[in-house]
This record gives sequence, structure tokens and C-alpha cells, in this order.
Amino acid sequence: MLKKLVDFQIGETGQIKKVEGEGKLRRRLFDMGVTPGAVVTLRKKAPLGDPIEVNIRGYELTLRKSEASLVTLEMEESNQ
Repeated sequence: MLKKLVDFQIGETGQIKKVEGEGKLRRRLFDMGVTPGAVVTLRKKAPLGDPIEVNIRGYELTLRKSEASLVTLEMEESNQ
């Protein structure tokens, strides 16, 4: 099942299938390790939902909702 990172619930894990966006924003996400094939787990959400904290490639990364809405993931079987 495909799902946007912004729609994940705390503890859900998925593998990145697609990173949308263009130009500097897309390049910034790639530079932070947000690339197809990487496994992402949502760790925390701020009280109003922005920003979110994820675990990717062994480190914690904080993303804005606008950035997270550009990332499409395949949910892991155990989370469906």
C-alpha cells in the first residue's frame, strides 16, 4: 500500500518509492538521505503536526509537513 510520509502514524515504517518536487527542494531531500529505497520510521509529531521526526538510514531527521508530503512510501507488511 502506497502512502505519503505526511499521513504516517507514529511507529509506522515504510520504504521510499518516490520523491516528488523539483529543483533545490528535491536536491535538499536527496542530500539528507531521503532517496528511493531508504527505510523510514515515523518517530514523533509536533503537537500541531508540523514538523515531524523520522528515523532514516540510522539517524533522526526532522522534516516539515510540506517536505513530507513529497515523499511516497510503500508500507511494510507488518503495519497494514
